[in-house]
Amino acid sequence: MTRHTFIISVLLLISASFFSCGRFGRKEVVVINTDSIFFDLGKIQVAQRTRMANKVFNNMFRNGLNGVVLYAEQGQVIYEKANGWRDLSKRHKDSLRIDDAFQLSSDSKMFTAEAVMLLKAEGKLDYDDDVRKYIPELPYEGITIRHLLNHRSGLPRYDAMADKHWPDRRKPFSNEAMIKMMAEKTPELYNAPDIVFFYNNVNYALLGSVVERVSRQPFEDFMRERIFEPLGMTHSFIYSMRGDTAVSIYMPVEVHGHDMYKRGPVKAQNDYLNGVMGDKIMFSTVEDLYKFNLALDNHLLLPDSLQAEAFKPGSPKWKNNENYGFGWRMSKEHPDAYFHFGWWKGYRSLVIRDAKHRRFLAILTNTTQLIPVDETFGFVEDTTVMLPPSEPWPKE
Repeated sequence: MTRHTFIISVLLLISASFFSCGRFGRKEVVVINTDSIFFDLGKIQVAQRTRMANKVFNNMFRNGLNGVVLYAEQGQVIYEKANGWRDLSKRHKDSLRIDDAFQLSSDSKMFTAEAVMLLKAEGKLDYDDDVRKYIPELPYEGITIRHLLNHRSGLPRYDAMADKHWPDRRKPFSNEAMIKMMAEKTPELYNAPDIVFFYNNVNYALLGSVVERVSRQPFEDFMRERIFEPLGMTHSFIYSMRGDTAVSIYMPVEVHGHDMYKRGPVKAQNDYLNGVMGDKIMFSTVEDLYKFNLALDNHLLLPDSLQAEAFKPGSPKWKNNENYGFGWRMSKEHPDAYFHFGWWKGYRSLVIRDAKHRRFLAILTNTTQLIPVDETFGFVEDTTVMLPPSEPWPKE
């Protein structure tokens, strides 16, 4: 039942009660508090969605998911739970908490894209600028900011290049080292720019460098000052090895990633490629991610006309029914959802944003165990129970 249908039903009920009173000579008028009715109706639907969430996500936890989940709908947090351990290698384990920060891996890309969009809004760059306007060392022609955002640059993988040419993996490999190596080695392109959607971390690593050079700030500082702090994302940060001369054995964080083997979990060691920012290496919590989602809903960082660019398909042809906007994946199998997966060095994550139904889900884990994707999307896309819209209805 829609809200307008419900209002009509309530009005009919009030009218029937009024005329009934008149017929039998009673003067009292039945007063119905519609706000209470709507509130009670919403409570019932929230309870139903909560039971559905409990069934889906508690089952994932029983099957070994080690992490944190937050699900929200119509501006209400419906389900929020932490399960498992921060460091599975310890004999005396510390339990995970809701406010624990996990590495987002590739889910970092939606934030890098937002940083680029902020600079665009300020007139400091244009999406169709040649990347060499900001990174003149880049030895490739015809690649634009938009190509990087949409993964249509055709550039080769930087990790393969680094594995081949970086002399000492005990030393961090940085964005500037990546650019210098590309200029010196000029690895062959996979294809010419703007031909096909080909997901590749190098695109967002270069965008991280563009943000630095345009803003004249370290990437981690820009992200903190322009996104995290304004939105109250107090537990979010970019892990940086800037200035480090050696790669530490483990990242100095509370929630460690783990590789899962038959013999058990093994704590993932730090990696020389963790020095590259923009494509990964952001840490955040489910609640901070929800704050970011609310900021997108309410246009706190960018006007709607500019923010909408992030959710437009960047390629004219859908590759395997998939496409990519600015930091967000999209699929014809999930027409109302914008989402992203993350997987890097002992962490996995999944973020889903359904703007049509105002639904949001974040799953952060510190193991390489697979997140059950079908069950997750099945829950988010289930419309058998719908919460009343939380936006104010227009006055007649």
